This record gives sequence, C-alpha cells and structure tokens, in this order.
Amino acid sequence: MHSIIQPAYVFSGALVGILVGLTGVGGGSLMTPLLVLFFGIHPSTAVGTDLLFASATKVVGTAIHGSGKTIDWNIVGRLATGSIPATILTLIAVNHFGVESKGVAVVISLTLGVALIISAISLLLKDRVIAIATKRNPDFGLHTSYWATVAVGFVVGILVSLSSVGAGALGTIALFFLYPRLPIVRIVGTDIAHAVPLAFVAGIGHWLLGSVNFHLLESLLVGSIPGIIVGSLAARHAPDWVLKPSLGLILTIVGVKMLTA
Repeated sequence: MHSIIQPAYVFSGALVGILVGLTGVGGGSLMTPLLVLFFGIHPSTAVGTDLLFASATKVVGTAIHGSGKTIDWNIVGRLATGSIPATILTLIAVNHFGVESKGVAVVISLTLGVALIISAISLLLKDRVIAIATKRNPDFGLHTSYWATVAVGFVVGILVSLSSVGAGALGTIALFFLYPRLPIVRIVGTDIAHAVPLAFVAGIGHWLLGSVNFHLLESLLVGSIPGIIVGSLAARHAPDWVLKPSLGLILTIVGVKMLTA
C-alpha cells in the first residue's frame, strides 16, 4: 500500500509542532480538536491517531531529557501504576459502548472540551501554581506523595484515553504540587517520559478498536518533526509573556467550541 501524504495534514502537523516546540505543551490539546473541528474526523479516530502521534514525537523529548538525567523514573513508575490500568479500563468501556457510537463521540467531545479549558487555566496560572508549590512543607515528597501520584496517574489516564489531553499541562501542574522539591526541568522531563508509554498504550488500544488512521498519522508526523525543531529553536527568542497567554486563549476558545459544537 502506497503512502498518501496530505498537504493539509502536513501543514497542521507542522503548525502544532511549532507551537509545542515554542511552549512545551499543546500537542494533544490542539491536534485533536483541529482534526475534529476543521477536518471533520470522528472524535474517536482523532483521539486514537493523535495518541500515537504524541507517543512518537515525545520519544525524542524523552531521549533528550534522559541523556541529561532530568527524568525521575520512580515518579514515572508511580504515575504509570495509575494511568496504565485507567487507560485499559477506559478503552474497555469505549469498546463496550461502541467506538463509533454517537454516545462515545459525545463523551469524547465533552471530555475534550473540559480538559482543554482546564489545561488553559493551568497554563495561565502556571507561575502562580509553581510559587505556591515551592512554599509547601519541604519534607513533603517521595514517600507521602506515593498514592497521590498513583491517583493523579489514574485521572490523567482516563482523560488521555478519552481526549488525548491531560498528560501535558495537567500532569505537570499536579507534579509541581506533589514534588515541590524537584527542579522544574526534572518535573517536565518526568512528565514527558510518562506521556510516552501512556500515549502508546492508549494509542495501541484505539488501533485495536479500529480508531487510528495511519495515513493521517504519517502526514502529521511529516509536518510535526521539522515543526518541533523550528519551534524549539524559535523558543530561544520568543518572549514567554506572549506565548503563554496566546496559547491559553487558543485552548479556551477551542475548548468552548468543542463543548458547544
């Protein structure tokens, strides 16, 4: 079977890749609603395809952070302890009700809309949240945070499986509160590393359910890989005070659109 590269999807992948490179978030938050709202792709197919898209692109980020020793693999394990079972249970539920059913599509769209708005709020309040987290009891950390971390993983697993949103902004914010002693770069690296197996397992589950479009995935990756490189290079010169509000506003608008569509 010959590959079919669609220019519109390549452009979309490049656009999202640039934004991810610039801000560090927004992959699932932007790609899935873009596919649903602008290209008319079924929510289940959009989520399933975007999950494998996210898994593939974040492998690069994990490799970079891993080489720099900025990943706490113990925390990754705790998050996965909650997220992987949650992902499997959510996919079983989706399969039970029918991946192409109207009910599942409505649930996915609503979950996506709510997750986008929460992500936008988290992004806009990120600095304030970090300030609050760093003032917490310095003894709060590795042991007392174990089950809370598993619980966060469980919630993120459900959100990601249904909407492909949640592993980025929401996961990072939660880790800031749970592990205020960790350097920010380790929190980001840990969250990215956890997103790879989570998105991969959820993506494989959607593939087994028949909700992954590999031609679409190929076109998105062709655009996103150079896009991420360009965005990452441009991030060195782009002011943070412009990027965060802009992305937050975009996520809010798209989230409201998903809820009212």
